[in-house]
Amino acid sequence: MYTFNPGPSQVYPQVRQYLQDAFDEGWLSAQHRGERFVQLMRQTVQELKNKLNVPQDYTVFFMSSATECWEVLAQSLTPTKSFHLYNGAFGEKWYEYAKALRPATTGLQFGPDEIPDVHNLPGLDEKTDLVCITQNETSNATQLRDGVVLNIYNRLPGNALLAVDATSSLAGIQLKYIKADIWYASVQKCFGLPAGLSVMLLSPRAVERLRKINERSHYNSLTSQYEKMLNYQTTHTPNVLGIYLLSRVMADRQPIKAIHQHLQDRATKLYDYFDQATQLSPLITNPESRSTTVIGLQGAPALIEEVKRRALTQGLQLGSGYGSWKPTSLRIANFPAIPDAAFEQLVQFFAREFA
Repeated sequence: MYTFNPGPSQVYPQVRQYLQDAFDEGWLSAQHRGERFVQLMRQTVQELKNKLNVPQDYTVFFMSSATECWEVLAQSLTPTKSFHLYNGAFGEKWYEYAKALRPATTGLQFGPDEIPDVHNLPGLDEKTDLVCITQNETSNATQLRDGVVLNIYNRLPGNALLAVDATSSLAGIQLKYIKADIWYASVQKCFGLPAGLSVMLLSPRAVERLRKINERSHYNSLTSQYEKMLNYQTTHTPNVLGIYLLSRVMADRQPIKAIHQHLQDRATKLYDYFDQATQLSPLITNPESRSTTVIGLQGAPALIEEVKRRALTQGLQLGSGYGSWKPTSLRIANFPAIPDAAFEQLVQFFAREFA
């Protein structure tokens, strides 16, 4: 069975051996205050930076999920309010979560096929602490290109920081990290690992801000986490197994430049095919808004259910649509851990069954 569900998604087949190695090497009961764990953390951070081209002066944090990142950013880097620019369910959820903690928070929704006009964003003012965007919206298979992220960064008001949810793209495509202050993602998507761990990257400017705010009211407050990470430690008992698996995966993976090109080629092939198909078509009609790592398809509700049902009989698990798009769409993950053989089988399935 190949799973194209966009999260939790296909894990690398090597994970089976990594799990056995973790057990044999004693990582399941390793002391997280010991030197051995410190060495693991140092190695994992360096592998992440090397393989993903993360600037060396960015600080890496490990948390439990992207959802925890929403909370931590509101707690520790948003004394007044944040501004959220979103076009899908997860961007909206982030906005609602932040607003529950900081009621002055504002948001602006744009259409999935639209490129947002960043020159005039109502609600964005000098009191804004964070500007928050979702670079790859998993729910509707859209993506903000580098130019959009750069334009937002260049127009940040006052001392605002730019925070980017890259949950379904980080470790899959090449991102220009210096064009934002905060990036985060969960590992159950492009990292090809089981859920239960997330990665957050902070620029020196963001670190300077968290130290100035100095929020310490929570077990996962960023100021305390930063001070611990200076010595490759954590404020609380971490997911040691998850960090070990991440270290192994990153050590064995190709550099992000090669992975990016490979995923781009696969996405282009799928989009070209479905642009010419008669029964299913891309959910996003604007090529400039289409995601590289999550391909959305649309069709009549009965057809969507039939496609998913028949695919399962062929050993292919397709992702359902999300939210309001659920009855009329499906999603196909284009993540690094999904082998080319699975994509070839997928294309042949559609050509044979739904040409």
